[in-house]
Amino acid sequence: MLPKIYDTQPAIVELEAGDHWWCSCGLSGHQPMCDGEHTGTGMRSKKFTLTERKTVSLCNCKHTRTPPFCDGSHVSLPTARTEV
Repeated sequence: MLPKIYDTQPAIVELEAGDHWWCSCGLSGHQPMCDGEHTGTGMRSKKFTLTERKTVSLCNCKHTRTPPFCDGSHVSLPTARTEV
C-alpha cells in the first residue's frame, strides 16, 4: 500500500537553490529525493523550487499535508516512534 512510510522522522537537509524532486511514494533508494522507483505505481514525485540555498525539513513519512515539507503528521501515525 502506497505511500510507504520511509521513516517517522523528517529529513533535515541543506539544499542548493533550484529545482528538486521529493519522493512521495516512499520507495526511492535516495530518500527523501525521488529516483524514479514510483514508475508504474500511479504516484508522482513532487517538484519544489528553492530560490536560495536553504536547510529544509522534508517529510519522510509521506503523509504530510504540506508536501514536500514535514508538518508533523508522523506523530499521529500508528508506527510513530517517540523521541526520548
